[in-house]
Amino acid sequence: MIIFFLFYALIILFTFNTLTDKFCKKLEMNAAKEAKVFRFTNIMILILLVTSYVKVLNSMV
Repeated sequence: MIIFFLFYALIILFTFNTLTDKFCKKLEMNAAKEAKVFRFTNIMILILLVTSYVKVLNSMV
């Protein structure tokens, strides 16, 4: 189960990082602001992935 979820999490993180990169390039952000946007996005996605993993584990028990 954990192997499938890790694969899923990597796909989700890669997808959102790609979309964030395109967004930052389109808005022509400077490097400092771009780093903040990436940090915020990655933290929020990580929180969502952890909570969804905990929810899946609780529903399986």
